[in-house]
Amino acid sequence: MRKKFQIGGIVQGVGFRPTVYRIAKELGLRGYVLNSGEGVVIEVEGEDASLFLQKLIDSLPPLARIDEVNEENLQDAGYEDFIIKDSLNSSKTAFVSPDISVCEECLKELRDKNNRRYLYPFINCTNCGPRYTIIKDIPYDRKNTSMNKFDMCEQCKKEYTDPLNRRYHAEPISCYECGPKLKIVNYDDSRMSEYEKIKFIAEKIKEGKIVALKGLGGFHLICDATNTASVKTLRFRKKRGSKPFALMFKDIDTVEKYCFINEDEKAYILSKERPIVIVKKRLELESVADGIDRYGVFLPYTPLHYLLFDFLDIPIVATSANISNEPIIRSYEEFSRKLNGVVDYVLDYDREIINACDDSVVSIVDSKPITMRCARGYAPFTISKQLKPSLLAVGANQKNTISLAFKNKIILSPHIGDLGTIESVEYFERSIKTFRRLYEFEEDYIICDKHPRYESTKWAMSQNKKVFTIQHHFAHALAVMGEYDLNGDFLAFIFDGTGYGDDGSIWGGEVFVVNRHEYRRIAYFKPFKLLGAEKGIKNPANTAVSLIDERLSEDFANAKLARSLKNAPFPYTSSVGRIFDMYAYLGGLIEKNEWEGLSGLRIERYYNENIKEKIELQYDKEIEFVELLNFAAKHRGEFELISSVFINSLVDLILRMSKEYELPVIVGGGVFQNKTLLSQVSKHIKHLYFNTKIPLNDGGVSFGQVCWGIWNI
Repeated sequence: MRKKFQIGGIVQGVGFRPTVYRIAKELGLRGYVLNSGEGVVIEVEGEDASLFLQKLIDSLPPLARIDEVNEENLQDAGYEDFIIKDSLNSSKTAFVSPDISVCEECLKELRDKNNRRYLYPFINCTNCGPRYTIIKDIPYDRKNTSMNKFDMCEQCKKEYTDPLNRRYHAEPISCYECGPKLKIVNYDDSRMSEYEKIKFIAEKIKEGKIVALKGLGGFHLICDATNTASVKTLRFRKKRGSKPFALMFKDIDTVEKYCFINEDEKAYILSKERPIVIVKKRLELESVADGIDRYGVFLPYTPLHYLLFDFLDIPIVATSANISNEPIIRSYEEFSRKLNGVVDYVLDYDREIINACDDSVVSIVDSKPITMRCARGYAPFTISKQLKPSLLAVGANQKNTISLAFKNKIILSPHIGDLGTIESVEYFERSIKTFRRLYEFEEDYIICDKHPRYESTKWAMSQNKKVFTIQHHFAHALAVMGEYDLNGDFLAFIFDGTGYGDDGSIWGGEVFVVNRHEYRRIAYFKPFKLLGAEKGIKNPANTAVSLIDERLSEDFANAKLARSLKNAPFPYTSSVGRIFDMYAYLGGLIEKNEWEGLSGLRIERYYNENIKEKIELQYDKEIEFVELLNFAAKHRGEFELISSVFINSLVDLILRMSKEYELPVIVGGGVFQNKTLLSQVSKHIKHLYFNTKIPLNDGGVSFGQVCWGIWNI
């Protein structure tokens, strides 16, 4: 009996072929396995060929994922042995695996004095290490990665070619003799071992210096998080303001010393993807995340990080090395141009990062993850689906991602970022070129946002292709429907900061009845003038004071100015994000909206679930909300009361409307990243859907766009 299998999914660079080889040998089968552009091709011949597939499914390596299997029965070919053949270049549709944190087996070897990779900062195997960040082309073979320049030594080559070895075709395989080397930039480290270089950098961190360290997908800026002067110096040099820094901890015990974490949060912190997880503070570290009750925490995910913590017992600030709103920096040449004066020392290495990739960020709500940034560990995020037209969706202007749909898959790119600078737009265009090259992909259609001034929309319109434009908030709803493969009508509450409306105004507080093909805007927050336009986003004071009762406005120094601006030609918006900002300002929680999400986190900090008071917001088509603003102004400084009433009132509105329409409910948009709001809504609505794997914010817009294309083109 001879069987042929064509298997798609995450099956390259994850130890899949050695597993196939081992199972075939155990069953006494003959034939071959090889990587192809579509995935993996296997032929097995022998008496127990019928047992092969199930045994393979039961024995998958940790990072592998089978999404599709095509099986054929063939005449015996007379194979004499089972072998692993060279890769077959065909149409390129195999999945590119995300980068994964160093595995336990490699960590054991890292600490084994008798192992030749003892304390080696680039130890990896087929179960861990870099993937997407080093790949130039498919199939995922060493020649198609940035490891191509490193010639394997004899010992590494022996491991690499042994199908029963854990490092069989581990493309980044290396050791002290033949692998990448660390370099302390602009410092004579020629007499230092790799471990001594790491120790040197750790000592500088303890001295209060700011260092840059090259990670998997780019550089981190690092300092001692317990040294307030160092953190303030980093803020000053990076021009960061008060936006929170992420913290890297030595181990989970240290995380628990500084933070309150539940079992779900602990599981994500310890997961092989190693995202940044948003958790509640236990101890305050001054200047790290002032004014809020959360930290973004993560654990080491490369051997280099683990070795750094051999010399540190403190949490460190580990923030992406970039200029605000630009992509993470992936090479020292770029670093020296942009951030040369920010750090005191740089620890680089000579393996090129081909594709930059930032850290993923998640938050856990009622045991479910909310993806705030889909990047290292999770992206490229792939879904198997048989498709006809080839589609490219180019997403929003903020938190941009791109999505592709072709042949048998949908791919969501890693986080690209805000398209507000020349550099970020170049990175956006480079990402499109990367995915076109990897998959030999050429789209038939492009799908973009309706906003004519979005850089992604401008790019789409400049291509000589058929372009479809999708309303921003409809795309948010479609992203939820796509993640769960929903069909039929749904009541969708889409609350965010901004989105181009069908009437040319700025939407952001929308209630739709949606299906896969169309939407009906049944209600929305009453539009108000955003005084100062874009400047009014950072400074909500004038807009807020212009809307409240005149008697209440007299308590604010800007009352006269705010009233005078009401007749100026500023844009209208229905944005719930802006309502959060105005409410927080009027209640005394913020003076300025210093960074995105600040007002929501301040409100969450003071929410008290024992306070049941709410304001029943009235609506017909328009949702009246000024009574809420008046309440904040009347009770300015009563933080628990105003925070609780605000959340309770929004939850009450959603519950009343959902009962009226009796449809399953979707919630989406950046406002629902607010853990308290989402948790309270989910407690009361049985059939509630929201994005978990796909970003809930604008990072999911491209996925919603591509789903529209799949269902409508």
